[in-house]
Amino acid sequence: MTTGMNMKVNRCVRCFLLILVLFSTFLLPAAAQNSSFPSGSTPGTTEMGRTVNSATIPNVNLSITQPQSGRELAFSVQLLVMLTVLSLAPSLLILLTSFLRFSIVLDFIKRALSLQQVPPTSVLNGIAFFMTIFVMWPVFSQVYNNAFRPLSDGEITIQQAYEEAEAPVRMFMYRQMEHNNSNIAMFMNMAGLEKPRTLADVPTYVLVPSYILHELTVAFKIGIMLYIPFIIIDMVVASILMSMGMMMLPPVQISMPFKLMLFVLVDGWGLLTQQLFNSVIR
Repeated sequence: MTTGMNMKVNRCVRCFLLILVLFSTFLLPAAAQNSSFPSGSTPGTTEMGRTVNSATIPNVNLSITQPQSGRELAFSVQLLVMLTVLSLAPSLLILLTSFLRFSIVLDFIKRALSLQQVPPTSVLNGIAFFMTIFVMWPVFSQVYNNAFRPLSDGEITIQQAYEEAEAPVRMFMYRQMEHNNSNIAMFMNMAGLEKPRTLADVPTYVLVPSYILHELTVAFKIGIMLYIPFIIIDMVVASILMSMGMMMLPPVQISMPFKLMLFVLVDGWGLLTQQLFNSVIR
């Protein structure tokens, strides 16, 4: 009985496949030839008109060849140096300028005011960035006039351009540490070098870490001075709440409006900006 059922199923499947083959062979081409748009529809075509221009995609070719002259080799070296400088530009801007001091002090004032989200960190970094450009603009102008523009005009070599660009930056960093050369002496001692007499005796690889440590120290000193009045407000508010028996109420939630009012009344942003500029530009 099972064998008879299987034979009937196989016959049905074969008949279905036969009908499907006949339909696809004879009926579909005829229907495709006689097909037309419904009445009232807009006639169309799938062919592109002759007035339509195809989109042109430029051909990108990358080839590596051997330099044929000294000029081509010099250009390749210049390109490599330029890419290296661009990749290191953010680190150089942060570490070799006053950006480090400004950003740390602004973050300290935000924490001293017990502010968590306002102003955002990106806004504080933007303020520090434009303050750095304002302070460092004379140095940047000297680098552009003495190094970049003569190099682009072909008047000086890369080595001369590096020396001309290094000089104003070294002078700026040294002026910030001229009253406290302990970091320079420490790094010179660790490097096994003699005690320097002038700035020319201090190598750049010694001057840069000395300047970074100096900026961190100065920024933390300014941050401590900024914290003192706001800590006093926190202590006064906390003692008042303790005397009133309101120990479950967070003192920061009560003291933050008073700190904000004090900061606004004394024009805190203006005083902070002016003192930061005075700490850099003497």
